[in-house]
Amino acid sequence: MKKQSGFTLIELVIVVVILGFLAVTAIPKFLDLTDRAKEANIEGMAGGFATGISLARAQWEALGREQDTGGRNVVTYDGTEVLLTTEAAGIRPGYVVGSTAVSNDGASLGGGFDAANCVDVWNSILQQPPKVTDVPGTLNSDTSMQYYVAKTGTGAASSCFYYLKETIAKDTNGDYDVTNINNVANYFTYQPANSAVAITINN
Repeated sequence: MKKQSGFTLIELVIVVVILGFLAVTAIPKFLDLTDRAKEANIEGMAGGFATGISLARAQWEALGREQDTGGRNVVTYDGTEVLLTTEAAGIRPGYVVGSTAVSNDGASLGGGFDAANCVDVWNSILQQPPKVTDVPGTLNSDTSMQYYVAKTGTGAASSCFYYLKETIAKDTNGDYDVTNINNVANYFTYQPANSAVAITINN
């Protein structure tokens, strides 16, 4: 007669306890990867953006502070002629406010500098940039959009806000909700008056 072999009750309990420890330590790390990926996304985009702004300014300085025939500060950056800030109270000259092909105003960061300029800065500075929109409804209708753009302030206080779409809250209908967005989404800001780029992580 053959002797039957198998796991004892103690061996099974030990295996269950080990699996429990693994679950307690490993699962939260896996769940946290999505949030870390979102943080890395916004940090990477902000870093690339800030570098692009600095390179455009450095090129403008190297070329002797170029101006167009209208006396505006301009420089050709990576094949795109971009419009730069004009020196004024609280505004340093030479920071990108858009391409001259799209944005023919806004150099003094007055009423001519709006959210469309912020979109244009994004597309002019970054190579193969993710798709952005300044229209909230487009976030819901176009799944290829990855960032939402808004602009606040005027003059030296003007700022562009670049929000990662995946971190924007949704309303009860499942649509992206841009109200109270600064307290919910991950984003970075660009202040053309002094080239400051700042990152905010909310989730």
